[in-house]
Amino acid sequence: MSDKAFRLLEHHQKLDSRLRMLQSLRWPDPLELARLKKLKLAIKDRLARVARQPRLVRR
Repeated sequence: MSDKAFRLLEHHQKLDSRLRMLQSLRWPDPLELARLKKLKLAIKDRLARVARQPRLVRR
């Protein structure tokens, strides 16, 4: 896994944790929920793009 993909995956997981915590609140902020979901989806799209890129073999 590339460094870029690893960093994106870490960020995606942190956003997921934050989303779960926010959703567990009695009255979560709907704007914050929407913002985090949008960010999480954008990172997922970037991860997919990174995964499609051909890998260079380093020697």
